[in-house]
Amino acid sequence: MECPVLRVDATAPEPTAQGALLFVAEHYATRTVFTTGFGLEGCVLVSMIATGSLPIDIVTLDTGLLFPETYALWEELQQRYGVEIRGVKPVQNVAEQGLAHGDGLWARDPDLCCALRKVQPLRQTLARYDAWVTAIRRDQTPQRARARAIETDAQFGLVKVNPLVAWNHEEVSAYAREHRVPFSPLHEQGFPSVGCVPCTSPVSAGEAPRVGRWRGLEKTECGLHTPVSDLPFR
Repeated sequence: MECPVLRVDATAPEPTAQGALLFVAEHYATRTVFTTGFGLEGCVLVSMIATGSLPIDIVTLDTGLLFPETYALWEELQQRYGVEIRGVKPVQNVAEQGLAHGDGLWARDPDLCCALRKVQPLRQTLARYDAWVTAIRRDQTPQRARARAIETDAQFGLVKVNPLVAWNHEEVSAYAREHRVPFSPLHEQGFPSVGCVPCTSPVSAGEAPRVGRWRGLEKTECGLHTPVSDLPFR
């Protein structure tokens, strides 16, 4: 799939978070989606989108393996901001996946589990849109270090907008405090990054924030965010 054509001045300063959101809303109104896993960054962007009344759909990948706290936060954000956060489910529920691939696939083949429960549902969802807003930051993983605020995504064939890409954790936390953004209580219980229950563990002081995801494995990404495409905007 070809990425939508978009003219961007490569010499211009990187846009602010709000500027990136306004940019994509202006160029791709009603054809833009934000996908959130309800991390602190995602909650901040839900707040920005809702309070700015931006025409951006909001979606979450409901793997069926999320923490109870995540489901509660999902509902809290909808009530707080008066928005709909649509849940996208995999073709198979957890029990059906177990029958097809064996129980505990996440422990035996986490890449396949992520592909079935996250990547495939996301691909089907993004096929309806031209632009995709994410909550990734450059300092989260080596794979995200080259991400730009506005870029092309070769994997899914659309414009990808990362409003918080240049922010650090302290800046995200400060924004959430100032604007009283709801966030997961798990962040205060040693879980800086929260995913599915079987693949998320607490992080000790001094450990990297995402070491609790797929602990003990080299895996740090579920496959949604590949390294930045070299395709330039045209």
